[in-house]
Amino acid sequence: MKFLIAGLVLFWTLSGAVQAGDASLMPRPNADHAGAGSFAVSASTPVLADSRDLAAADAAARFLDLIAESGAVPLKAGQGSGAIRFVTDKRVKGDEAYRLTVAPAGVTVAASRPAGLFYGAVTLWQLLTENPGAGPVTLAARTIEDSPRFAWRGLLLDSSRHFQSPAYIKHTLDWMAALKLNVFHWHLTDDQGWRLEIKHYPKLTSIGAWSVPAGPAAAADIDPATGKPRLTGGFYTQEQVKEIVAYAAARHITIIPEIEMPGHAAAAIAAYPELGTEPVSGGMPSSDWGVHYYLYNIDDKTFAFLETVLTEVMELFPGPYIHVGGDEAVKDEWKASASIQARMKAMGIADEDALQAWFIRRIEAFLEKHHRRLIGWDEILQGGIAPQATVMSWHGIDGAKIAAQSGHDAVLSPAPTLYFDNRQGPGPTEPPGRGLVISLQDVYGYDPMPPNLSPAEQRHILGVQANLWTEHVRTEDQATRMLYPRTAALAEIAWTSSAGIDWKDFSLRLPVERQRFHRLGLQEDDPPAKLWPNRLYSQELTLCKESHNPLVLEDDAPINGPRATFLVDVINPCWELPKSELTAPRQLTVSVGQVPYNLVFGGESVKYRPIPPRKDEPELEVHDGCGGELLTALSLAPAAGNFATTQLTATLPAKPGSHDLCFIFTAHDAKTLWVIDWLSLESKP
Repeated sequence: MKFLIAGLVLFWTLSGAVQAGDASLMPRPNADHAGAGSFAVSASTPVLADSRDLAAADAAARFLDLIAESGAVPLKAGQGSGAIRFVTDKRVKGDEAYRLTVAPAGVTVAASRPAGLFYGAVTLWQLLTENPGAGPVTLAARTIEDSPRFAWRGLLLDSSRHFQSPAYIKHTLDWMAALKLNVFHWHLTDDQGWRLEIKHYPKLTSIGAWSVPAGPAAAADIDPATGKPRLTGGFYTQEQVKEIVAYAAARHITIIPEIEMPGHAAAAIAAYPELGTEPVSGGMPSSDWGVHYYLYNIDDKTFAFLETVLTEVMELFPGPYIHVGGDEAVKDEWKASASIQARMKAMGIADEDALQAWFIRRIEAFLEKHHRRLIGWDEILQGGIAPQATVMSWHGIDGAKIAAQSGHDAVLSPAPTLYFDNRQGPGPTEPPGRGLVISLQDVYGYDPMPPNLSPAEQRHILGVQANLWTEHVRTEDQATRMLYPRTAALAEIAWTSSAGIDWKDFSLRLPVERQRFHRLGLQEDDPPAKLWPNRLYSQELTLCKESHNPLVLEDDAPINGPRATFLVDVINPCWELPKSELTAPRQLTVSVGQVPYNLVFGGESVKYRPIPPRKDEPELEVHDGCGGELLTALSLAPAAGNFATTQLTATLPAKPGSHDLCFIFTAHDAKTLWVIDWLSLESKP
């Protein structure tokens, strides 16, 4: 979106020097007491841990790895006085609690459990990396006694909609560990792709992991080996998953796999059509985004499939939870199926919501036999929750409150605040995603504990999680830019007590933490400011006031290389340029593009319905106010065959006064969504 306006467009940026003596730690410790004196850490400072104390030795080794990876003062294991010591101390209460003591005689990291020792190591690494460089560091004497507010401090990455490499998954785990996040929710299956190798069902990945992206550019990208459009996708082998799970465990991160059911099942049904009520169009995973109609059927053979899949999943993921989705299951196929309706009647199941509840309870019973716990999105409350299920609340906080009040555990993961596919700021270089702006401060200001719960009910709130859905986040670079630095805000509200939450203080600490992350290889995009070309008008092109469904969509071309992005309301594609002066004729230049309208709104009546063209060909109409006088219309014929963007020009007639210009495309059908990249208004030469 290169809307040409005057002046500075400021992106979210945080500046400010950390004052001498401050500890720029993140998340902020819950107790940090100053001591007397200091301790100098240099290359000669030994790092000690009793080899018989495996937890302490592991934490010391990870601490040395962090020091080496970030180019800090070079340290190594050794013996002697004036040392950094890691020790197991049963007096430190709490599975993730630690005590870090800096004294003139040395530094001690103590905890009763391995996770606490690890988090103490992370905090000590942060103390030693407040300033770049590998020289000696003098630490002020202090005692940090710390433990997290919530046990569940999670991050979801959607690898189904767009596949990320195993290396990127490991990088993400590294960055999570450096922020003391401890749950990686891995979204591995959905309508658009099945990403996990299942030995018993090889078609899940040979068919279900690949698709042709939507749009004419992808359709024209012919693979010479097959003579057909090139497929994109990928999957994780079981050996890769085992390696990733072990990598996470070494960083005290539990991976929770998500295997979606009964909806979001198109990729599985494309591979094995007998699993569904209806076959998947095209015989491969969908390239459309949104809410689909495809559901698993309720045959015993389908449950045998799911149980076999879950058995392999449990062999790969040793954590206590298996996530089964349960969300956005549009019941139209079940309603239309005579066999399903007959079975519902025979079982005495009143309606389709109750049928889904029966479905989830059957899966939960299977998981319980294998000593695992079922977790699902808050739709699993519909029709009656399974007896031991944990609820992940994304429709605000109500699902979590209902779960907690009924004796069920819950995790807060509400949209839109903790949906990181929303853009971080209004700037034109934001990656594709949802058009709503959820800023760093918005995330930091969220309190994960719902109000009006009793102490007993509060104990059912396990914690908090942010989600990065990747329908529109195509690349790993885009994912990184969406995740950070908002993940730092998530980490602090998950770890630090509510009394310690302080936006101003966080904003002063963040630049130091970001420098640490840069030294670990995370280079999230954060331009300090962007000076736009000076144009006649200072008002920004905006979506029309009736906009309710803004998205930042990426062009489908070129296949390789940077692509244009467009801010558009996919239900009402309409733009306004307010307060435009037309006292003399103006030359209008508009850069337009077209993206495939590959959005599915299952069960919803609100859809994009294009305005029919006045003539035979589609046009971009410019009105004096939305619904007002037509000032000019630009033919889209020159852009029709162009996969990328096209510049169109027209003359706007002179009209006295200020005018709110309204831009609307006409089209024959909804297969293509015409969009504006940028525009300018200039005096006629």
